[in-house]
Amino acid sequence: MMQKDIKMKIIGMNHFTVLSSNLERSKAFYINILGLSEGYRPPFTFPGTWLYANDQAVLHIMAGKPMPADAAGVIDHMAFTASGLQTTVDTLKQHGIPYELKRLQGLEIWQLFCHDPDGAKVELDFPAHEPTPEQ
Repeated sequence: MMQKDIKMKIIGMNHFTVLSSNLERSKAFYINILGLSEGYRPPFTFPGTWLYANDQAVLHIMAGKPMPADAAGVIDHMAFTASGLQTTVDTLKQHGIPYELKRLQGLEIWQLFCHDPDGAKVELDFPAHEPTPEQ
């Protein structure tokens, strides 16, 4: 199907929003385990936080809403570009967080998959030049 005269175009990914059954537990996972940082969030009337990678708010966490029966919903997973594969593996192991690690054939980047405390699937993509981690 060919589209003509498109006035709007997507120029990048802004953020993901996840629901949390326990805001502090979710913040601890995304900040202490994955290395995001908490930053400015407008004064909404519901609890939550905005987490940043550098100066970009990439993840919004909302609390105080009922959790859906199927935590994944229609979104399969969220993915972040990351660095420090060995440190990440060590941190996940230290906190007892299961993960799956594989090489993406063709690009050879490392893909690490884990789940946040409420079951949201997280993909971390590491550069191909990072060495195979000691597991």
